Amino acid sequence: MTASLRHYAGFIKLSHTLFALPFALASMLVAARDNRGWPGWRIFMLILLAMTGARTCAMAFNRIADRKFDALNPRTADRHLPSATISLTAAWLVCLSGGALLVVAAYFLNPLCFYLSPLALFMVCFYSLTKRFTDYTHFWLGLALALSPLGAWLAVHGEIVWLPVGRSILIPLLLAAAVLFWLIGFDIIYGLQDYEFDKKQGLKSLVVAWGPKNALKAAFLSHLITWGILGIFGLLCRFRIAYFVGLIIILICLLMEHWLARKRSLNWINIAFFRLNVLISTVFFVATATEVIFPWVRFKFF
Repeated sequence: MTASLRHYAGFIKLSHTLFALPFALASMLVAARDNRGWPGWRIFMLILLAMTGARTCAMAFNRIADRKFDALNPRTADRHLPSATISLTAAWLVCLSGGALLVVAAYFLNPLCFYLSPLALFMVCFYSLTKRFTDYTHFWLGLALALSPLGAWLAVHGEIVWLPVGRSILIPLLLAAAVLFWLIGFDIIYGLQDYEFDKKQGLKSLVVAWGPKNALKAAFLSHLITWGILGIFGLLCRFRIAYFVGLIIILICLLMEHWLARKRSLNWINIAFFRLNVLISTVFFVATATEVIFPWVRFKFF
């Protein structure tokens, strides 16, 4: 059973949950700031279940939608569906189960999350089809993952709270925008691996449309925007030195990611894609958690 679970975890790339989950949990902490970031075990567990369900549904659908292209691509030919280590029927069961888990978790969170859950499922699955008709497929992936901090915020509040400013919907919107541009940037870098294959197969992306060099410039600009938005987020939340030390670490990681993408072979892209981006999301969560959980620690710059 353990081997089977590992097999299916590899199918849905469960480890990649580490990209969006820290941002969702950070949004949860800020939304529950009046209680030092803790919304209670019930809401916390339901957020985890909803995130897991959405991620499972989206990744399984992506593998189903791309199975024919994956079989033709030497880099992806050994994936579970092309190599027949998982059947198409089983893949659909995983996909539908993940979607059902999201809807059920949203139902027990609050009515607003439940009503919005079908829209969330559509958005996270729709990305997998965009490479067939738009160069801006990276935007749709970013938009899908940007829903995670918004969803976590609504899970805590159960409604859209505009005022006061400290609890404004602007806070999760900024966090969602940061995730959007962050995903656009590193998905462009990830897309460099398949530049020749995508071009040959007629699949669309900014890497194919603009060429690797210009696409990397767009990715760098996108990551600069991400960093700027995170800075504004910290100022709006009135965070202090712990958060901004984390922000400096994030900037170093972003610069290193682009250095690797430009100066090293494509084999290094996985390092830039996975390890550095997991570090970015983890540092962001730790810095935010420190500011929210320990509000009495008031370090000042001067």
